[in-house]
Amino acid sequence: MTVMKTSLRNFVAHKGRMALSAIAVLLSVAFVCGTLVFTDTMSTTFDKLFAATSSDVTVSAKGASDSGETTADNGKPPVMPAAVLGEVRKADGVKSAEGAVFSTSVTVVDADKDNLSPSSGAPTIVGSWNSNEARTMKITSGAAPESSGQIMVDADTADKHDLKLGDEIGVLSAVGTHKTKISGIADFTVTNPGAAIFYLDTKTAQQTLVGETGVYTNVNVTAASGVSDAQLKKNVTAALGGDFQVKTAKETADANQKDVAGFMNVMKYAMLGFAGIAFLVGIFLIINTFSMLVAQRTREIGLMRAIGSSRKQVNRSVLVEALLLGVVGSVLGVAGGVGLAVGLMKLMGQMGMELSTDDLTVAWTTPVVGLVLGVVVTVLAAYLPARRAGKISPMAALRDAGAPADARAGWIRGVIGTVLTGAGVFGLYLATEADKAQEGSLWLGLGVVLSLIGFVVIGPLLAGGVVRVLGAVLLRMFGPVGRMAERNALRNPRRTGATGAALMIGLALVACLSVVGSSMVASATDQLDKTVGTDFIVQSDRGQLISPQAVKAAEAAPDVERVTEYKGSRADFTTPDGKTLKDTAITAADPSYATDLRTETVAGKLPDAYKADSMSVHEQFAKDHGVSLGSKIKVAFKDGATADLTVRAITSSDVVIDAGAMYTSIATMAKYVPADKMPLDSMLFASAKDGQQDAAYKSLKAALHDYPQYIVRDQTDYKEALKDQIGQLLNMIYGLLALAIIVAILGVVNTLALSVVERTREIGLMRAIGLSRRQLRRMIRMESVVIALFGALLGLGLGMGWGATAQQLLALEGLEVLEIPWPTITGVFVASAFVGLFAALIPAFRAGRMNVLNAIATE
Repeated sequence: MTVMKTSLRNFVAHKGRMALSAIAVLLSVAFVCGTLVFTDTMSTTFDKLFAATSSDVTVSAKGASDSGETTADNGKPPVMPAAVLGEVRKADGVKSAEGAVFSTSVTVVDADKDNLSPSSGAPTIVGSWNSNEARTMKITSGAAPESSGQIMVDADTADKHDLKLGDEIGVLSAVGTHKTKISGIADFTVTNPGAAIFYLDTKTAQQTLVGETGVYTNVNVTAASGVSDAQLKKNVTAALGGDFQVKTAKETADANQKDVAGFMNVMKYAMLGFAGIAFLVGIFLIINTFSMLVAQRTREIGLMRAIGSSRKQVNRSVLVEALLLGVVGSVLGVAGGVGLAVGLMKLMGQMGMELSTDDLTVAWTTPVVGLVLGVVVTVLAAYLPARRAGKISPMAALRDAGAPADARAGWIRGVIGTVLTGAGVFGLYLATEADKAQEGSLWLGLGVVLSLIGFVVIGPLLAGGVVRVLGAVLLRMFGPVGRMAERNALRNPRRTGATGAALMIGLALVACLSVVGSSMVASATDQLDKTVGTDFIVQSDRGQLISPQAVKAAEAAPDVERVTEYKGSRADFTTPDGKTLKDTAITAADPSYATDLRTETVAGKLPDAYKADSMSVHEQFAKDHGVSLGSKIKVAFKDGATADLTVRAITSSDVVIDAGAMYTSIATMAKYVPADKMPLDSMLFASAKDGQQDAAYKSLKAALHDYPQYIVRDQTDYKEALKDQIGQLLNMIYGLLALAIIVAILGVVNTLALSVVERTREIGLMRAIGLSRRQLRRMIRMESVVIALFGALLGLGLGMGWGATAQQLLALEGLEVLEIPWPTITGVFVASAFVGLFAALIPAFRAGRMNVLNAIATE
């Protein structure tokens, strides 16, 4: 009970000094809980949506995916004959059945040809209006479509794009372009996560999406009273046979949920990973806080030991303070996590993904995880300072506060840190020597972990040398104030090392990712320059296949010499070694593609692969299956016949663009695949007439103006797009890492604030002998800058080492160019100095306001 009272008294007495540590715990716990609440809410939203939109039993074509979406290479949804509807209606237990048509391989544009697809990446769905859709949609204005010239749009999409009744809408599908006008606007009765939905009448939907009437993509079946979904599925399956997919409402909802679960899990665990980094940084803050508090209370603890307190009681007292800190920070963090989740939902709403707060889901496990994690991490972080407190002897009551640590700890730390750092460096070296990227990635991971721990352990020993160098370069110009700032940073190397290490972790990751990202862009750009011989690339950024009408428009563009078509498909391969490889990728292209992409061959010539009944394979495939020039491979084309193709070329496996591709000609594929089953082009490559690149670029864009889903890029545009994609990913990662850096900044603030308290008497004496307030504030700011730059130097150096090693592994995959982004590295280093200045503002202000006489009187 005495221990608890002492702990409570100390906690309350030093609540101001504990505040920043509590904020670190709060932020880390809030990030964890916010992630869990946000992803749980997304799951709830999708669960409700899929449950509401699924009929009791759904019948779809055999070629449809589990969730019923389009999978055909010809850009059309897999369909079944309308006669199926009649067969379903005859099945026992069927109350009603209704045929429907829908597709997600569409683009919808307004009268100005502006794309109406969601910016969030959510799908655009065009389908037939039916009673199943009416369960989740309520017409709020106008009427449902009844003829080919009418279309109905969801209210969210109408609001985003300012659409009104009577506005012209164009539906662009693999069949062609269909023009309509808005006849109605319907609102969701459940939360819409961001999809754009358009409805046509059934006949028009069939013609627009499939190109023929008398077919359906699915049949929605409602069970009669007293008939379970499972029984209805059995009855319908018995009536139709095994040529169709038949799913209950639960099975359909589960399949849909599975489609989004992968994305949500990646997002969830990525965010939790960054929360873990923030916790790791927070550990240094907590260790520093309790170490400094224990040092400042050395005499107090010595007196407690002198009057009978045992080591265990002193140890327990510090741990109880940590427990209180963890509980307070975690409770506030759980509440903050809910607020963070709501903020993320609002942010996603700005990006186009609507999530209603009515679906806010806080599972009982979320606060439990937050509380346990926050408390355990805080108590563990305080364990070492608590042990040091327990070792304080009664004689410490006679010494000044903040006595230096045992010198032996420095030697032990140095040996352990050197060993760990050496082991980490050796792991990174082994990664660079690996023959396979997968093998090397294991050594890379081990090297990163060991080198990071080694730098953290050896940090206090490095602080002496690095701070002296920084002081000589930056601080000496400020005269005595600069020298005092340097000595203050050197006064307690352990504290400086721990504070710098917190910043080091975040900046090491920033530097590593910057090097990897820049190297990827530089390598891909180098590959483009070496291998791509075409002037323009045409493709859809949303993965939509290129319609025949768009191909014809591109071919008719003035100043364009040729257009190369490029189709991706699947086939079953039977190789000379007798193995059958199911659903293997095969690429069909025009013979000119051998010029458009200068792929290196190890045997044969690539143009020969485009001869009749010929193909190419890549080097690794040839080695694995005993394939050589002249070998025959049986290729059973998807939706087509089986062909015996002769291998005319073997391409190198050490390429980045089209890595692992196996080519044949479009003419060869067309020989074995029916015309209506031929896959659409996934890309087009266009070359300008000599000296007409600029004119061809403009004419090609003009020719495809009516097809805004396709983007025309020259090589410069393509490189910029690649750079932007990687840049966006890096910016998102940097944003998540910002949490760890914020916690590290709090650590610098806390260290300085406690350091000011620790040096109260010293500051009073310096003020008494003539140090001005301005000089005092400058001294503290310079000390902060040096600590921040110390952490930045370690972090950036370590991160560049990690990044360079990672690039060596990428080189095994063809990304051979190492590029150090010096502007980014330099910018981060300079920004670290400003971080130091910012972190010192409050401590320096408080020190400057300190009463000189009271400070001198302090013991």
